[in-house]
Amino acid sequence: MSETKAGIAAMIGACMIWGLSPLYYKLVAEVDPVEVLAHRTWWSLVFFAGVLAVRGRLGGVARALRTPRSAGLLVISAVMISANWFLFILSIQIEHATEASLGYYIFPLMAVLLGVVAYGERLDRAAAVAVTLATLAVALLAIREGRLPWVSLIIASTFALYGLVKKRVREDGMTSVTTEVLILSPLALGWLAAIHFGPVEGGVFGNDLRLSLLLAASGPLTALPLILFSHASQRVPLGTIGLIQYLNPTLQFLCATLVFREPFGPVQAVTFALIWTALAIFGGARFAQDRRRRRAVSSSATVPHT
Repeated sequence: MSETKAGIAAMIGACMIWGLSPLYYKLVAEVDPVEVLAHRTWWSLVFFAGVLAVRGRLGGVARALRTPRSAGLLVISAVMISANWFLFILSIQIEHATEASLGYYIFPLMAVLLGVVAYGERLDRAAAVAVTLATLAVALLAIREGRLPWVSLIIASTFALYGLVKKRVREDGMTSVTTEVLILSPLALGWLAAIHFGPVEGGVFGNDLRLSLLLAASGPLTALPLILFSHASQRVPLGTIGLIQYLNPTLQFLCATLVFREPFGPVQAVTFALIWTALAIFGGARFAQDRRRRRAVSSSATVPHT
């Protein structure tokens, strides 16, 4: 198997795990979402630290926290990814998985807007049309429901902000994520201690074998797709990765509508149709740009130099 094909397979694997993760969180829906988040944080740290230890790269975590700038950026990214994780877990428990999937569809367009605000990037015609369609979709849903789709918007914005901060982080993906969960682990362990030994009610771990095993599995479930994504990002063009990533919210959407049987009426259908159209325009334009860029690089490499 070629490197590119292996990378595409890894990317598909990562997106399938992410996309089907609502099925997992539905299995632990009886557990308080903060407790689920605490376990996800702790077991992710255990898994990531183990992987880095095997690779002899644990020293990278200490280097990531050495400078105030790097430590500050990782604290912000840790808060963003923790908020994103929590809201996703909560959305499954309160039967808003459809809104969660919409949030991950909106995320690429939210990231484009953040690029305009943070870096002064200009919207090309395709991006402007896509953002306009996404805005219409959100407005339509807000008018129909009498409220903003807050689950979708917060999931999209926290993940977009997370990506914005990560662009400024110099450490590789696995080291930075390990550092993020390390930063969050005192809060996670503090909460778990409070519900097991303190005045707060809860603490299912150790009291129910099935739930205990499921909660421990949140570490590998979080880490494995990130490892696969890291593998893919080194071997697959960004345009291709961007298109494959839409498999994630699509599977989440199918879980919400076909498995969880969440309501999906005409307004939701129009909303998603607008989002899918926006992403088709945006993704198609980015894919074409990526192909043109690679052709230009290939052509320049074949031109003889004197």
